[in-house]
Amino acid sequence: MMMKPSRGKLPLSIIATVICVFAFIAVLYTEDAGSLSYYSSVIKLKSCTKQEPVATSHHDQSRNVEKRALPVIEDNTDDDLDVVGEKEEFDPNKCSVFKGKWVFNRSAKPLYSDRTCPYLDKQVSCVKNGRLDSDYRYWEWQPDECNLPRFNPEVVLEKLRGKRLMFVGDSLQRGQWQSFVCLVESRIPEGQKSMRRGRSHSVFRAKEYNASIEFYWAPFLVESNSDLRIKPDPNDRILKVDSVDKHAKNWVGPDILVFNTYVWWMSGLKIKSLWGSFANGEEGFEELEAPIAYRIALKTWANWVDSYIDPNKTRVFFTTASPTHMRSSDWNNKKGIRCYNETRPILQKGYWGSGSDRRMMGVVRSIVERMKIPVSFINITQISEHRVDGHTSVYTEYQGKLLTDEEKTDPKKYADCIHWCLPGVPDTWNQLFYAYL
Repeated sequence: MMMKPSRGKLPLSIIATVICVFAFIAVLYTEDAGSLSYYSSVIKLKSCTKQEPVATSHHDQSRNVEKRALPVIEDNTDDDLDVVGEKEEFDPNKCSVFKGKWVFNRSAKPLYSDRTCPYLDKQVSCVKNGRLDSDYRYWEWQPDECNLPRFNPEVVLEKLRGKRLMFVGDSLQRGQWQSFVCLVESRIPEGQKSMRRGRSHSVFRAKEYNASIEFYWAPFLVESNSDLRIKPDPNDRILKVDSVDKHAKNWVGPDILVFNTYVWWMSGLKIKSLWGSFANGEEGFEELEAPIAYRIALKTWANWVDSYIDPNKTRVFFTTASPTHMRSSDWNNKKGIRCYNETRPILQKGYWGSGSDRRMMGVVRSIVERMKIPVSFINITQISEHRVDGHTSVYTEYQGKLLTDEEKTDPKKYADCIHWCLPGVPDTWNQLFYAYL
């Protein structure tokens, strides 16, 4: 005899289905919208899958690079497996160059040294200043998803024929400029090149190519009372966060502009900010939180770029934050003294220390995303985080004078873990830059 199902009871399969539907709806309504937005943006920018090539003009490509090269702040601590399979050739519209690893390659001889290139400052000439270890010069950055093209001086000079390239920013940007000059100058015959150094504007000329590679000193981009007569004490510095014209009049004309500004903003929690003119004295300033002052200043810079740059004539780049390595505890060297005596990179995948402020990077990203003019990032932050071994440390100068042997024995006071030896890490920055040129 067959048993009839009890009246009023539903089969278990139907009940389970109903429960699942209600659970799914509950998840959708309780999920944090910001988290969903974050993860979707990471998914879009994270992969480097093969796509059909899309024909774009030179400036359309710049816009695409801008969108894909924005500095993404990710947690890669669990992503410690190498990508399996053949890598693609570099495509700036698809490859996330900041995801990768440093690989030691003794056969990769630097294109110059601080003894062969006559244009390096004493500040970054570590070998001349007594550094004996050399492994820091033989580490190569290898992206996970593509092959990064090697810097080719001849190709670069041809790309710059009849053009002006100008780096604008602080002493780290000056280091990138000197690296770029040294990477190409040996290919130019004597008598066909010249260097003019100025307090704020320096110009290297490749006469045969009718090209110039220039540097303009503007550590905050906006005007400050510490632009030329540098005030060592950050508490004495005052910024005109709404004024860039004094500097910007020198930025009109180059075919390629490369900007940076970061480390000078990290000297304290508050930034003295002034609206109006220094002519009335330096009274009336307001102390602002560093990220707020940084945002106002970058908006001032962005408004100038949007108003005065013709994207059909000038390409604009922005070098992201160069990290500092002041706390050896960040990389679990509790007995260390800053970056002193560090001879190997940090090889932990996705390492991020205390020397890069994510808030400041977020400010740059949010402003550049809203600009009318396409800006391409030279995304150096993540790759440089690993290079605790590449700083000038005690093989440098202090207040314009080379460190004495006695001063070198006091790294806690004198080790410079902000600037980089040349040749060294900035050469890789220029390799990234070359890939986008």
